[in-house]
Amino acid sequence: MAVSPGSVIVPDWHKSPEGKEYLATILRKNKRKFFGLIERPVLPPQMAADTASYKVFVSGKSGVGKTAMVAKLAGLEVPGAHHETTGIQTTTVYWPAKLRDSGRALIFRFHFWDCGEAALKKFDHILPACKEKADGILFLFSFTDRSSFDDLPSQISRVTGGSENLVKIVIGSKFDQFMHTDVTERDLAEFRRAWRLPVLRMKSVNGPRLADGRTLDGRAGLAHVAHVLNGLAEHLWYQDQVMAGLVPAPQPGTEDTSRC
Repeated sequence: MAVSPGSVIVPDWHKSPEGKEYLATILRKNKRKFFGLIERPVLPPQMAADTASYKVFVSGKSGVGKTAMVAKLAGLEVPGAHHETTGIQTTTVYWPAKLRDSGRALIFRFHFWDCGEAALKKFDHILPACKEKADGILFLFSFTDRSSFDDLPSQISRVTGGSENLVKIVIGSKFDQFMHTDVTERDLAEFRRAWRLPVLRMKSVNGPRLADGRTLDGRAGLAHVAHVLNGLAEHLWYQDQVMAGLVPAPQPGTEDTSRC
């Protein structure tokens, strides 16, 4: 199921004066704040907002950039070299967004679960643990690795395993190396037509730094990943509304799967 971009979440709200006030709750002096399992952004009374929490499993072949993607979404340093993730790694990311229909601000809490391919193959319990009570799955491929793109259909079938109510989004990593891509726009268009899933693109390098030359610029980093966080929020919130019977499910063939 794919949702028309911008139909649920106001896409550029984070750039507005109101949006910047909410964004300030996940920043400290232009640096990203990091939150533990029981921590959350502190909002002043006049900006009170509900929190919508979601568990998101990150799936993909070894080396496609799963850990780098989560790091970029969280405002952490993107690893310079690939190291296989051992076991399960969890990361919490908060993102404020505005619902288009109600005009209400929400704080989305994404709890990302990432694990290495070797651990998945070695231990039978890891995939069920990652999928247990998950609300969505991000399927990653790398623009510089054609085999990771070709593996998507079998990966989606293998991982979802009949889980109809999971939000499924495909993300192409290493888009910063698009000049050396092994995956063309025609390939992406054909995939979207066949699978009716949204496809997002992400760069896999660190963003700008602050004046000290060391600290990542949190505000600039959020601007780079806003399209992914908004897209994820949009699909997860819409799925909740469909499951609650508040909005009708889209009819097959009517979804807009175009994404940047």
